Amino acid sequence: MIRLLALAVLVSVACRWIFGKWPWEYLTAQSAADRALGRARAILDVPRDASAEEIRAAHRRIVTIIHPDRGGSADALQEANAARDLLLDHISRTRLERSE
Repeated sequence: MIRLLALAVLVSVACRWIFGKWPWEYLTAQSAADRALGRARAILDVPRDASAEEIRAAHRRIVTIIHPDRGGSADALQEANAARDLLLDHISRTRLERSE
């Protein structure tokens, strides 16, 4: 029994170390808003606690790569713009909620 418990703890710690989440966090469903924010962060490659300046800098960096004038697509540019707008809107909403 103790071996099984030790194995469960080891697997849990390994899961946290490799994937960044505890195994039981996979059992909870994410809301659509959280999934959209996660996708926007992945598109711009910014961390969860990124500031507005970091988001704008990441957007500029991505846009210089995917701009249609440089061989990118308009769809990718539109997606990057939407990701920037969503993240900046989320930051402003959280600041307003904290100040109230």
